[in-house]
Amino acid sequence: MKRAILSCIHGNLEAFDAVLLDLERQGAEAIHCLGDLVGYGPYPNEVVERVRSLAIPTVQGCWDEDIVEGLNACECSYPSLLAERRGRLAHRWTDGVLTADNRAFLAQLPESLALETAAGRLVFVHGSPSSAHEYLLAEMDAFMALERVLGAGADVLFCGHTHIPYARSLDGIQLRTVIAEAPDQRSIPGDAPPVDHTVTVPVRHLINAGSVGEPRHGRPHATYVLFDDESGAVELREVPYAVDKTCAAILERGLPMIFAWRLAKGLDYAERAEDASHVCAR
Repeated sequence: MKRAILSCIHGNLEAFDAVLLDLERQGAEAIHCLGDLVGYGPYPNEVVERVRSLAIPTVQGCWDEDIVEGLNACECSYPSLLAERRGRLAHRWTDGVLTADNRAFLAQLPESLALETAAGRLVFVHGSPSSAHEYLLAEMDAFMALERVLGAGADVLFCGHTHIPYARSLDGIQLRTVIAEAPDQRSIPGDAPPVDHTVTVPVRHLINAGSVGEPRHGRPHATYVLFDDESGAVELREVPYAVDKTCAAILERGLPMIFAWRLAKGLDYAERAEDASHVCAR
């Protein structure tokens, strides 16, 4: 089966519709969503309603969680106070327009999904198995990446949250444990040799779907992943769409102008200089 994995739609209906059309053309037989249906973008209700109407299995993203629970998670990933203020403005706007039915839908989304396939056990999360707010970056230490995959009990772990797509194979990693076992009564203390355990971990995969509605990989195209259950083949897809329409809608709704600028560029952007000494107080 060919599966499409989407993440971080962020209220961008134009991008979402373009991706849905593309995955249909590519022959995708199933769709899975890694959350963040809302936030930043101008069409939160429309996106949630589209996901609901298509019955797409979806996990709860950090934005989905924060809209339901309130901003009770530490958001130190913001590089500046100004960036955090803009994020809070977007949160207030989204919170104010989201319907009760759509809020209830976000509230019942699970933190993860899993299924067994010919390619092994697939696990779907937003940020990481530990937290929707944790970033699994492409360049993270291989042992840390493997720990996240093994901790989820996955052969293939799908994540989003970073808005930058990648596919990483964790192969040939050896885990070594040396145990100094207690001597038995017949031996002299300290004579028992340590027991050396070395295990070669079978190949695991960590795949980031990027972002449908808020790409930050240097191009404005929506991104998603196609995964083949039989072969294990991974394709990182990029889909052009009418980004100018979404940018215009961002401005019409009074959201920060920088949201439109970075969407058109496919870049993250935040000032850093004005509060270099910012320390989390939460």
